[in-house]
Amino acid sequence: MYELIDTHAHLDELNNLDLMIEEARKAGVIAVVAVGSGHRSNIRTLEISQQHRRFIYPALGLHPCGLADLGAPEIDDNLRFIEENISAAVAVGEIGLDYDKRVLKVASKEMQKEVFGRLLEIARKHAKPAIIHSRYAWRDALLLVWEAAIDKTVFHWFTGFSSVLKDIIAGGFFISATPAAEYHEEHRRAVKEAPLHRLLLETDCPVTYGRVVRYESRPADILRSLEAVSCIKGGAEATIAEQTTRNAIDFFSLDVTFRVRR
Repeated sequence: MYELIDTHAHLDELNNLDLMIEEARKAGVIAVVAVGSGHRSNIRTLEISQQHRRFIYPALGLHPCGLADLGAPEIDDNLRFIEENISAAVAVGEIGLDYDKRVLKVASKEMQKEVFGRLLEIARKHAKPAIIHSRYAWRDALLLVWEAAIDKTVFHWFTGFSSVLKDIIAGGFFISATPAAEYHEEHRRAVKEAPLHRLLLETDCPVTYGRVVRYESRPADILRSLEAVSCIKGGAEATIAEQTTRNAIDFFSLDVTFRVRR
Protein backbone atom coordinates (compact mmCIF):
# COMPACT_ATOMS: atom_id res chain seq x y z
CA MET A 1 0.00 0.00 0.00
CA TYR A 2 1.39 3.39 -1.00
CA GLU A 3 1.44 6.50 1.17
CA LEU A 4 -0.43 9.19 -0.77
CA ILE A 5 -1.61 12.76 -0.26
CA ASP A 6 -4.75 14.20 -1.80
CA THR A 7 -3.64 17.79 -2.36
CA HIS A 8 -7.02 19.20 -3.38
CA ALA A 9 -10.33 18.05 -1.89
CA HIS A 10 -13.58 19.90 -1.15
CA LEU A 11 -14.29 18.00 2.04
CA ASP A 12 -16.97 20.48 3.09
CA GLU A 13 -19.06 19.23 0.15
CA LEU A 14 -18.83 15.52 0.99
CA ASN A 15 -21.62 13.46 2.50
CA ASN A 16 -20.66 10.79 5.05
CA LEU A 17 -17.37 12.56 5.68
CA ASP A 18 -16.23 10.30 8.50
CA LEU A 19 -16.77 7.26 6.30
CA MET A 20 -14.87 8.91 3.44
CA ILE A 21 -11.94 9.70 5.74
CA GLU A 22 -11.84 6.14 7.09
CA GLU A 23 -11.93 4.79 3.55
CA ALA A 24 -9.09 7.12 2.52
CA ARG A 25 -6.89 6.01 5.41
CA LYS A 26 -7.43 2.38 4.48
CA ALA A 27 -6.43 3.21 0.89
CA GLY A 28 -3.08 4.60 2.08
CA VAL A 29 -3.88 8.31 2.23
CA ILE A 30 -1.73 9.92 4.91
CA ALA A 31 -2.96 13.51 4.49
CA VAL A 32 -5.57 15.59 2.67
CA VAL A 33 -5.38 19.27 1.80
CA ALA A 34 -8.95 20.52 2.16
CA VAL A 35 -9.60 23.61 0.06
CA GLY A 36 -12.08 26.36 0.81
CA SER A 37 -14.10 28.10 -1.89
CA GLY A 38 -15.95 30.84 0.00
CA HIS A 39 -16.87 32.08 3.46
CA ARG A 40 -19.03 29.18 4.64
CA SER A 41 -16.73 26.71 2.93
CA ASN A 42 -13.70 28.20 4.69
CA ILE A 43 -15.39 28.02 8.09
CA ARG A 44 -16.38 24.40 7.58
CA THR A 45 -12.94 23.49 6.22
CA LEU A 46 -11.30 24.88 9.35
CA GLU A 47 -13.74 22.93 11.53
CA ILE A 48 -12.99 19.69 9.70
CA SER A 49 -9.24 20.21 9.99
CA GLN A 50 -9.53 20.84 13.73
CA GLN A 51 -11.41 17.57 14.11
CA HIS A 52 -8.75 15.64 12.18
CA ARG A 53 -5.44 17.24 13.10
CA ARG A 54 -2.32 16.05 11.29
CA PHE A 55 -4.48 14.39 8.67
CA ILE A 56 -6.68 17.17 7.24
CA TYR A 57 -4.81 20.38 6.44
CA PRO A 58 -6.91 23.45 5.50
CA ALA A 59 -6.45 25.91 2.68
CA LEU A 60 -8.61 29.04 2.63
CA GLY A 61 -9.83 30.54 -0.62
CA LEU A 62 -12.45 32.29 -2.70
CA HIS A 63 -13.33 30.51 -5.94
CA PRO A 64 -13.82 32.74 -9.00
CA CYS A 65 -17.10 30.98 -9.78
CA GLY A 66 -18.50 32.26 -6.49
CA LEU A 67 -17.93 35.93 -7.20
CA ALA A 68 -21.24 36.39 -9.01
CA ASP A 69 -23.18 36.34 -5.75
CA LEU A 70 -20.88 38.76 -3.92
CA GLY A 71 -20.78 42.53 -3.79
CA ALA A 72 -17.72 44.55 -2.83
CA PRO A 73 -18.47 44.43 0.94
CA GLU A 74 -18.90 40.65 0.86
CA ILE A 75 -15.65 40.21 -1.06
CA ASP A 76 -13.87 42.38 1.49
CA ASP A 77 -15.34 40.27 4.31
CA ASN A 78 -14.19 37.06 2.61
CA LEU A 79 -10.64 38.30 2.19
CA ARG A 80 -10.55 39.67 5.72
CA PHE A 81 -11.61 36.29 7.12
CA ILE A 82 -8.93 34.51 5.08
CA GLU A 83 -6.20 36.83 6.31
CA GLU A 84 -7.36 36.71 9.91
CA ASN A 85 -7.22 32.90 9.86
CA ILE A 86 -4.25 32.42 7.56
CA SER A 87 -1.99 31.14 10.33
CA ALA A 88 -4.20 28.03 10.57
CA ALA A 89 -3.94 27.33 6.83
CA VAL A 90 -1.26 25.59 4.79
CA ALA A 91 -2.17 27.50 1.62
CA VAL A 92 -4.40 30.11 0.01
CA GLY A 93 -6.84 28.31 -2.25
CA GLU A 94 -8.84 27.57 -4.15
CA ILE A 95 -8.38 30.89 -5.95
CA GLY A 96 -7.83 31.98 -9.53
CA LEU A 97 -9.55 32.84 -12.79
CA ASP A 98 -12.27 31.15 -14.81
CA TYR A 99 -12.92 32.27 -18.37
CA ASP A 100 -15.67 29.79 -19.14
CA LYS A 101 -18.37 31.80 -20.92
CA ARG A 102 -20.95 30.89 -18.28
CA VAL A 103 -18.76 32.37 -15.56
CA LEU A 104 -17.85 35.49 -17.56
CA LYS A 105 -21.54 36.34 -17.89
CA VAL A 106 -21.72 36.89 -14.14
CA ALA A 107 -18.12 37.74 -13.19
CA SER A 108 -16.04 39.78 -15.64
CA LYS A 109 -12.35 39.17 -16.30
CA GLU A 110 -11.53 42.50 -14.68
CA MET A 111 -13.43 41.65 -11.51
CA GLN A 112 -11.84 38.21 -11.29
CA LYS A 113 -8.34 39.58 -11.81
CA GLU A 114 -8.80 42.23 -9.13
CA VAL A 115 -9.94 39.71 -6.52
CA PHE A 116 -7.33 37.16 -7.57
CA GLY A 117 -4.59 39.77 -7.24
CA ARG A 118 -5.69 40.62 -3.71
CA LEU A 119 -5.72 36.96 -2.74
CA LEU A 120 -2.25 36.44 -4.17
CA GLU A 121 -1.06 39.39 -2.10
CA ILE A 122 -2.31 37.63 1.03
CA ALA A 123 -0.39 34.51 0.00
CA ARG A 124 2.76 36.53 -0.67
CA LYS A 125 2.49 38.56 2.54
CA HIS A 126 2.12 35.45 4.68
CA ALA A 127 4.48 33.21 2.68
CA LYS A 128 1.77 30.67 1.86
CA PRO A 129 1.53 28.55 -1.30
CA ALA A 130 -1.29 29.35 -3.73
CA ILE A 131 -3.67 26.76 -5.18
CA ILE A 132 -4.75 28.06 -8.58
CA HIS A 133 -7.89 27.45 -10.63
CA SER A 134 -7.20 28.62 -14.19
CA ARG A 135 -9.83 27.22 -16.57
CA TYR A 136 -9.33 28.83 -20.01
CA ALA A 137 -7.28 31.52 -18.24
CA TRP A 138 -3.94 29.77 -18.01
CA ARG A 139 -1.69 32.55 -19.29
CA ASP A 140 -3.45 35.36 -17.40
CA ALA A 141 -3.32 33.37 -14.17
CA LEU A 142 0.40 32.74 -14.58
CA LEU A 143 1.08 36.40 -15.35
CA LEU A 144 -0.66 37.48 -12.14
CA VAL A 145 1.31 34.90 -10.15
CA TRP A 146 4.51 36.34 -11.60
CA GLU A 147 3.44 39.89 -10.79
CA ALA A 148 2.66 38.91 -7.21
CA ALA A 149 6.09 37.25 -6.81
CA ILE A 150 4.65 34.08 -5.28
CA ASP A 151 7.27 31.43 -4.52
CA LYS A 152 5.01 28.36 -4.38
CA THR A 153 2.08 27.79 -6.72
CA VAL A 154 0.21 24.75 -8.00
CA PHE A 155 -2.02 25.02 -11.06
CA HIS A 156 -4.55 22.40 -10.15
CA TRP A 157 -6.09 20.04 -12.74
CA PHE A 158 -4.09 21.77 -15.49
CA THR A 159 -5.40 21.40 -19.05
CA GLY A 160 -3.74 24.42 -20.66
CA PHE A 161 -1.33 24.97 -23.51
CA SER A 162 2.11 23.37 -23.56
CA SER A 163 3.69 26.81 -23.88
CA VAL A 164 2.12 27.92 -20.60
CA LEU A 165 3.07 24.65 -18.93
CA LYS A 166 6.71 25.15 -19.93
CA ASP A 167 6.66 28.57 -18.26
CA ILE A 168 4.98 27.13 -15.16
CA ILE A 169 7.70 24.51 -14.82
CA ALA A 170 10.47 26.99 -15.62
CA GLY A 171 9.13 29.19 -12.82
CA GLY A 172 9.50 26.36 -10.34
CA PHE A 173 5.75 25.87 -10.01
CA PHE A 174 3.62 22.70 -9.96
CA ILE A 175 0.60 21.18 -11.65
CA SER A 176 -1.61 18.47 -10.19
CA ALA A 177 -3.12 15.34 -11.67
CA THR A 178 -6.73 14.27 -11.08
CA PRO A 179 -8.59 11.06 -12.00
CA ALA A 180 -9.48 12.85 -15.27
CA ALA A 181 -5.98 11.81 -16.38
CA GLU A 182 -7.56 8.45 -17.16
CA TYR A 183 -9.32 9.90 -20.23
CA HIS A 184 -9.07 13.70 -20.70
CA GLU A 185 -6.58 14.27 -23.51
CA GLU A 186 -5.46 17.82 -22.61
CA HIS A 187 -4.95 16.84 -19.00
CA ARG A 188 -3.12 13.66 -20.02
CA ARG A 189 -0.80 15.69 -22.24
CA ALA A 190 0.00 18.07 -19.38
CA VAL A 191 0.74 15.19 -17.01
CA LYS A 192 3.00 13.60 -19.60
CA GLU A 193 4.94 16.83 -20.20
CA ALA A 194 5.35 17.82 -16.55
CA PRO A 195 8.43 16.42 -14.80
CA LEU A 196 7.66 14.19 -11.86
CA HIS A 197 9.36 16.53 -9.41
CA ARG A 198 6.78 19.21 -10.35
CA LEU A 199 3.69 17.04 -10.04
CA LEU A 200 1.14 16.60 -7.26
CA LEU A 201 -1.83 14.21 -7.02
CA GLU A 202 -5.38 15.26 -6.19
CA THR A 203 -9.02 14.22 -6.51
CA ASP A 204 -10.89 17.57 -6.46
CA CYS A 205 -13.63 15.51 -4.83
CA PRO A 206 -16.59 15.36 -4.98
CA VAL A 207 -16.22 16.15 -8.70
CA THR A 208 -17.92 13.60 -10.96
CA TYR A 209 -15.51 11.87 -13.36
CA GLY A 210 -15.75 9.34 -16.16
CA ARG A 211 -17.14 9.25 -19.66
CA VAL A 212 -18.65 5.80 -20.02
CA VAL A 213 -19.17 5.09 -16.32
CA ARG A 214 -19.66 8.20 -14.18
CA TYR A 215 -18.77 8.32 -10.49
CA GLU A 216 -18.62 10.92 -7.74
CA SER A 217 -15.06 11.11 -6.47
CA ARG A 218 -13.82 10.80 -2.89
CA PRO A 219 -10.33 11.08 -1.35
CA ALA A 220 -9.65 7.35 -1.78
CA ASP A 221 -9.83 7.93 -5.55
CA ILE A 222 -6.34 9.39 -5.31
CA LEU A 223 -5.37 5.83 -6.25
CA ARG A 224 -6.94 6.45 -9.66
CA SER A 225 -4.83 9.58 -10.08
CA LEU A 226 -1.72 7.58 -9.21
CA GLU A 227 -2.58 4.77 -11.62
CA ALA A 228 -3.32 7.20 -14.43
CA VAL A 229 -0.02 9.04 -13.96
CA SER A 230 1.85 5.74 -13.89
CA CYS A 231 0.18 4.68 -17.14
CA ILE A 232 0.89 8.00 -18.85
CA LYS A 233 4.51 8.24 -17.76
CA GLY A 234 5.31 4.56 -17.91
CA GLY A 235 6.82 4.66 -14.45
CA ALA A 236 6.39 2.40 -11.46
CA GLU A 237 3.51 3.35 -9.17
CA ALA A 238 5.80 3.06 -6.15
CA THR A 239 8.22 5.62 -7.59
CA ILE A 240 5.46 8.05 -8.54
CA ALA A 241 3.74 7.66 -5.16
CA GLU A 242 6.95 8.36 -3.26
CA GLN A 243 7.92 11.40 -5.33
CA THR A 244 4.48 13.04 -5.41
CA THR A 245 4.01 12.50 -1.67
CA ARG A 246 7.39 14.01 -1.00
CA ASN A 247 6.48 16.91 -3.32
CA ALA A 248 3.26 17.55 -1.39
CA ILE A 249 4.94 17.47 2.02
CA ASP A 250 7.59 19.95 0.91
CA PHE A 251 5.20 22.20 -1.03
CA PHE A 252 2.67 22.60 1.79
CA SER A 253 5.17 22.20 4.67
CA LEU A 254 3.03 19.40 6.09
CA ASP A 255 3.72 17.89 9.50
CA VAL A 256 3.41 14.35 8.19
CA THR A 257 5.44 11.26 8.95
CA PHE A 258 6.46 9.71 5.64
CA ARG A 259 8.14 6.34 5.46
CA VAL A 260 10.28 6.04 2.36
CA ARG A 261 10.04 2.61 0.75
CA ARG A 262 13.31 0.77 0.16
